[in-house]
Amino acid sequence: MADITRRLGWRHLRGAPTAHVRHHRGTKLLHDGPGLSFWFRALTAALSEVPVDDRELAMTFHARTSDFQDVVVQATVTYRVSDPALAAARLDFSIDPDTGVWRGAPLEQLGTLLTETAQQHALDVLARTTLSAALVDGVAAVRERVAVGLGAEPRLPATGIEVVAVRVVALRPEPEVERALRTPARELIQQEADRATYERRAVAVERERAIAENELDSQIELARREEQLVDQRGTNARREAEEHAAADAVRAGAEAARTVRLAQAEAERSVKLAEAEAERSVKLTDAEAARTVKLADAEAARSVRLARAEAEGAREVGEARAQAQAAWLRVHGEVDVATLHALTGTRLAENLPNIESVTVSPDVLTGLLARFGTGERA
Repeated sequence: MADITRRLGWRHLRGAPTAHVRHHRGTKLLHDGPGLSFWFRALTAALSEVPVDDRELAMTFHARTSDFQDVVVQATVTYRVSDPALAAARLDFSIDPDTGVWRGAPLEQLGTLLTETAQQHALDVLARTTLSAALVDGVAAVRERVAVGLGAEPRLPATGIEVVAVRVVALRPEPEVERALRTPARELIQQEADRATYERRAVAVERERAIAENELDSQIELARREEQLVDQRGTNARREAEEHAAADAVRAGAEAARTVRLAQAEAERSVKLAEAEAERSVKLTDAEAARTVKLADAEAARSVRLARAEAEGAREVGEARAQAQAAWLRVHGEVDVATLHALTGTRLAENLPNIESVTVSPDVLTGLLARFGTGERA
């Protein structure tokens, strides 16, 4: 699609390299060619844009074979516009001067023309072919017939159309017919698969038999070698037992001699230790007896000294107490009675416990006051 812009009542068209643009003003052709760019006035311009690139047209249609079986044909036709002026004259490729969009549908017209023409030739060749032949060689036959038919179609060159290539993608029957046609081939393939399976199983059985025979031979050989191994182990065990017995005898004799020597040495050592211990015990006993005697003498002398000191001290203490008592009696004998009463109260107060408070009842106070009154009158 051409790119059209507006500037002050004018229009500017910029085409693509694959689009052939024709600009008429009245009956005069002003611009003609691909990839053009020019200014024009919308009220006086007649524009056409014809694509000149290769285009692919895919088509799918149904056909019927000679044995009345429906098949689907899928094909692709590649074409291009070889004569843009002729195509613009035969088909409506005019574009809107404001938007650059085609006013009609020229490509749809071309597609309808090519599809119907190709379908006509494909139907013609398939109508004379059976389904099996169509499935085998129908693709090449339809492609060749459609290519020849489109090349010989006079309307296409008259419209400026050139067919570049024709490709038939597929030619398929109905799904039910296709499944029915596939059944014999599937059965044959299944038979081949079953035969291969049976052969494989037979080979496997033969190989398993050979493997079983090899395993049996191996077990027989293994049993024979195990028997030889048992005999050899018995011989080795007897020889080892004999060697162990001889070694044990030698070891027992050496151990007995060693035990005798150790017993003798131990006995001699015990005798020596007993003699030394007896001598040491005697020495210790004599030393302990002498020490005990010395300690007894010292303790006796100390006890005598202590008894004498205690007796002397007791005598001196008794004399001092007697002297103090005599002096105390002598002093108290010389003091009057009132002084003695005062000393007695003082001694009594010294020996009484601590009195924090004294509560005097009215009865006691009345008695004391009565006594004081009686004393004053006396």
